[in-house]
Amino acid sequence: MDNNPVDQSAFGLSRRSLMKGGIALTGLSALSSVAGVTSAFGQSVPTLIVASPQTPQSLDSEFDISLGTVDAYGVLYENLIEFAKIPDPKVPGVMREDTGSYPDKPGGVNAVGKLAESWEMDPGARWAKFKLREGVISNWGNELTAEDVVWSWRRKFELGGVGLFYLATLGLTKPEQIKAEDKYIVSFSPENPNPMLVRIMANLFAHVFDSTKCKEVGGEEDPWAKEFLRNETASFAPYVVERLERGQQAVFKAREDYYGGKPFFDRVIYREVPTSAARVSLLRGGAVDIAQFLQPLEVIQLKNVPNVEVNTIDATSMLWIELNAVVAPFDNKLVRQAMNFAFPQEEIIKTVFQDLGAPLIGAMPWFYPSFTDQYWQYGQNLEKARELLKEAGFESGFSTTLSYNAGDPVHEQIAILYQSALRQIGINLELKKYPAGTFYNAVSERKEPMIFYQDNPWTPDPGYAMSLYFDSKSFVNYSNYNNKEVDELLYKIARSADESERVKMSQRVQEIVMEEAPWVFVAYPNYHWAHKTGVKGLTYYTSNNIRYQDLSRS
Repeated sequence: MDNNPVDQSAFGLSRRSLMKGGIALTGLSALSSVAGVTSAFGQSVPTLIVASPQTPQSLDSEFDISLGTVDAYGVLYENLIEFAKIPDPKVPGVMREDTGSYPDKPGGVNAVGKLAESWEMDPGARWAKFKLREGVISNWGNELTAEDVVWSWRRKFELGGVGLFYLATLGLTKPEQIKAEDKYIVSFSPENPNPMLVRIMANLFAHVFDSTKCKEVGGEEDPWAKEFLRNETASFAPYVVERLERGQQAVFKAREDYYGGKPFFDRVIYREVPTSAARVSLLRGGAVDIAQFLQPLEVIQLKNVPNVEVNTIDATSMLWIELNAVVAPFDNKLVRQAMNFAFPQEEIIKTVFQDLGAPLIGAMPWFYPSFTDQYWQYGQNLEKARELLKEAGFESGFSTTLSYNAGDPVHEQIAILYQSALRQIGINLELKKYPAGTFYNAVSERKEPMIFYQDNPWTPDPGYAMSLYFDSKSFVNYSNYNNKEVDELLYKIARSADESERVKMSQRVQEIVMEEAPWVFVAYPNYHWAHKTGVKGLTYYTSNNIRYQDLSRS
């Protein structure tokens, strides 16, 4: 998600690592600015200060999936359910979502209730019903009812933004398929069986609005409250917006009457600090509690700073290079395979990522259900790359272009190493730098022969994750990859209630994708939580955002 509000790549999708370009807020100006906000609230109020690349651009999830906005959704909105939390096996004191498969549970997921206190799903995956908690009150004093859930999903039909992805994923083709069975029971009945009916309700973009307030402020002129929801919230979540100054800061205030209990931090100050160096400086100096989206070397340096902790966590993020399958010579599978055999993946993990990540050896996050690495065949082998180029008719090599994000230093470092490796097999690689503010426009236009992309599928389901990138009709299929068998299998995966069959089909998709190599597979970058000593309670979510209601201070 970039500097501009809508990047459909994430359609619920996902979350890319965005670094906004612009003038750095550094030194005393940054420190005094943040400190001034803090002192304005006094010292008696528990306040969390976060340094991030970007503030929220809009608070309407139908139209905005930019970096700061996605972080805001996690505290300003609430879902029907969430995945159960389990201790991270590698990082003491950190929790993570349980993304495993549980055939004996409704929807096959280990979930706990949020706005819903219970739920059930048809064994054939034809419907799911959710019983809401009674007495839950919104930030505007209105009680949660099934009509709020119905209205929230019908809004997706009417506005035709991000919500269209979710409707298509669930096979919901008309509003009547979402019904208020009574005041506190809502049902979903898609046109075809859909095994994701429960699982997707934990997705960050499946939250519930206070429809009473939205109708009140929108009236006849704006029945879906688009103008109101750009700057305000109407929800049942733990925080509300106290102040939103785009390009500077957002301030979120804890609700005293939140049904789950008031969060520890009364206020969260979300400060825009465009450069990672400035964010590091603020954390080192004690002016902020959390510094987000740092570079690998910065993370390593912070590990030795007094009063600072850095937790490095296995994440859903995947970084790859799109190989445009409709642009020669990447319309040739053998050339795409050669590009992977030429890629110095091991060297890049060690030198660029400083071993703070792992080789990308699959088509989805490695800890998602049905993942397999048995079809991984690459790793740098220049002789094999030469053989494949010769077989494809490019024995003398060719020239092409690799585009990268000027706002992400990792891209340039990788590109230079890759350029050197390709030169050894006769490929002349020209590097093309895009400003951070326009880079993702270049990605979505799908015209560049090679371009970096980083994303993370937010729902731990193989059908969801792989449909995003490999279904020929998906907007996020930026490599223009098209395989009829893959399309057919992904269609069936999304409509089968037989988990064993879903696994077989998912693994077949992975086999085809790894063979046809629509990407240059780069890395699984880790998630880094850099924070003051004493701030605790992190849960790692597949959406790669922090829910500040989880945190406290010792």
